[in-house]
Amino acid sequence: MLFGRKHKNPIKIADKNVQEWKYTTCGYCSTGCSMEIGLNPEGKPVATRGVAGADVNRGKLCVKGIFEHELFESSGRGTEPLYREKHFEDYQEVTWDSALDKMADEIKRIQAKHGRDSFAIVSTGQIMTEEFYTLGKLVRGVIGTNNYDGNTTLCMASAVSGYKRSFGSDGPPGCYDDFDHTECLMAFGSNLPEQHPIIYWRLKEALEKRKFPVIVVDPRVTMFAQFADIHLPITPGTDLVLLNSLAHVIFDEGLADQNYIDSCTNGYQEFSKLVEEYDPVSAAKICGIDEDTIRHVARLYANAGAAMSIWTMGINQSTHGSDGVCGINNLNLITGNIGKPGSSSLSITGQCNAMGTREWSSCSGLPGYRALENQQHREEIAEFWGVDKSFFPAKRGMTMTDIFPAIETGQIKGLWLVATNPMTSMANSARIRKTLEKLDFLVVQDSYRDVETTQYAHMFLPGAVWAEKEGCFTNTERRVNITKKVCEPHANSKPDHWIFSNLAKRFEQGKKMIFPETTAEIFEEMCELSKGEGRILDISGMTHEKLEQQKGIQWPFREGDEKGAQRLYTDGKFQFPDGKAKLLAMPYIENNEKPDEEFPFWLNSGRVVEHFHTRTKTGKIGNMNKYSPTPYMEINPDAAEELGLENSKYVRLVSRRGDAVVMAQLTHRVPRNMVFIPFHFHECVNRLTLGLLDPYSRQPAFKQNSVRIEHIDQDLAARLNVEMRTY
Repeated sequence: MLFGRKHKNPIKIADKNVQEWKYTTCGYCSTGCSMEIGLNPEGKPVATRGVAGADVNRGKLCVKGIFEHELFESSGRGTEPLYREKHFEDYQEVTWDSALDKMADEIKRIQAKHGRDSFAIVSTGQIMTEEFYTLGKLVRGVIGTNNYDGNTTLCMASAVSGYKRSFGSDGPPGCYDDFDHTECLMAFGSNLPEQHPIIYWRLKEALEKRKFPVIVVDPRVTMFAQFADIHLPITPGTDLVLLNSLAHVIFDEGLADQNYIDSCTNGYQEFSKLVEEYDPVSAAKICGIDEDTIRHVARLYANAGAAMSIWTMGINQSTHGSDGVCGINNLNLITGNIGKPGSSSLSITGQCNAMGTREWSSCSGLPGYRALENQQHREEIAEFWGVDKSFFPAKRGMTMTDIFPAIETGQIKGLWLVATNPMTSMANSARIRKTLEKLDFLVVQDSYRDVETTQYAHMFLPGAVWAEKEGCFTNTERRVNITKKVCEPHANSKPDHWIFSNLAKRFEQGKKMIFPETTAEIFEEMCELSKGEGRILDISGMTHEKLEQQKGIQWPFREGDEKGAQRLYTDGKFQFPDGKAKLLAMPYIENNEKPDEEFPFWLNSGRVVEHFHTRTKTGKIGNMNKYSPTPYMEINPDAAEELGLENSKYVRLVSRRGDAVVMAQLTHRVPRNMVFIPFHFHECVNRLTLGLLDPYSRQPAFKQNSVRIEHIDQDLAARLNVEMRTY
């Protein structure tokens, strides 16, 4: 097939000789795109294409999805279990039986000597929901440690916390279809074109049908900000000030939906009194948005027949992240914009199955949004699993961000990391390196042997990647979709649920419990557990077959339902005992690290479209690495001129925690007192970040830090850059 001019640079698309297409769901971000993997006559994956009949992506894929079939044979894959007695000795290949025997023995030894909670487990947002459920069953019902969390604490914990505080339950209340009905969209700290390109395409498709204002709140002039009707270049970390001020204007000018407030919410008196203090004149001095713009945006949002808010890490990764989410929820509650078409408070999730871990992994509670603090919930799960109810703790243990300091203090002696790479993803990576060296026993379970954290492990377990196994993901709009097994696991790697189930058999309690062998059987168990009057997370009507037939189904989807529910809270009833949502009065407390004379620049971070998280996967794909091969920072040309910096030259960034070498890219996308770095490179941004924690969600503030810029020898910098990327 030829494209372009007839006689000038025609492009020829190679025939991949695909003999069969297999259905799956993309394993990168949370959009949840349905796709098919093409197999050649030898059964080798050679192509990827979107599924036209799927509602989420309607045949489209982003650049990462287009090349996703290359993951199966990408470099660095784990082939065999590895073990060593001490840090930094050479690894030795071992059998699965000996690896799991040794792992079980070490867990038992550590717990016998130091207590049940001295062994911690940190999971991920990138394995199948059935695997999350099995891991939770193993941890809560067999191993018994209460120090168990997922790496979603680094990206979505503030959204979870905010939903629970405002609505009484986790679960995004809206859907992508809301773009087709809204009359005003406000996006906070979200760069859809690079973070979630297919959701951005859905938005653009809606705008082609009818125009409505798009408002983007972001310190940086992102691609989304350039596309927006109004860009609000907010001072980092001050979103709550802006949100309280918008509410001030809405109340002051009589624009609130008082009927909805009176019938569906509590806390109006306290909230309205608090926001009186956030008049636009005062707020402008803190958040950096002028008073007239604040009033204009408040009127646009409140006067729209239907308005919706979306956000990603710009809100969540803050010391005020949970308050920011509640502030967005407040805005939607006082304008009556929850539960109707075009009206939503919608968090755009990061990892492909961050929702799955929130729903079924038992990290923050028990499966199906059950709480450890609820005695009835503990009794339900204990009876279902065949566990003594006293085995469950009565409250949640440490989050991921509290587990690492507990290693420093000696409270935690052993750690199991499942498909997460804290040496790149955690703030202040120099501190994390020292922390990992203190562990008596560290297990890294990952599809890739060369993840940075494996340098500090005693044991490495190779897990199958994505479509080498079968199971479900839940996307941003609560849509459960299935991934079919495309090919056999690489070498001697194993599906994660196989690893969890076989480890369980090494414990006396695990031998007494039932761990189904297939993910379809596991899913049936989850469906049974989801039943119950008033349960918001009900998937009892789903099966693997229905998921493939309908190309994903949104929950709740109860027995007898023909299609899933697009939206939550359509009846104005929320998950608190009295059925009302909470308007929360939240004062802004200034506790950010701000630029000063010694460190005069804000450090901002985010994603680029070519890469995913810590580049464990996309760093191995040629076409992804080719477009974004090296760490860089964006700096304003005026600031660069003052410092004598040139475009494409290396510089050293220095914070109070450490330093990093990056290439300077001069652009007006950032203000004069800020630099921006993609967060994907392990040798870069988290060597600098502070990571103060939100008091509710325990999520780190990755984006409120300060740095200075120093010149560096260019030849030395180039060598350092290559050395750091070739581990």
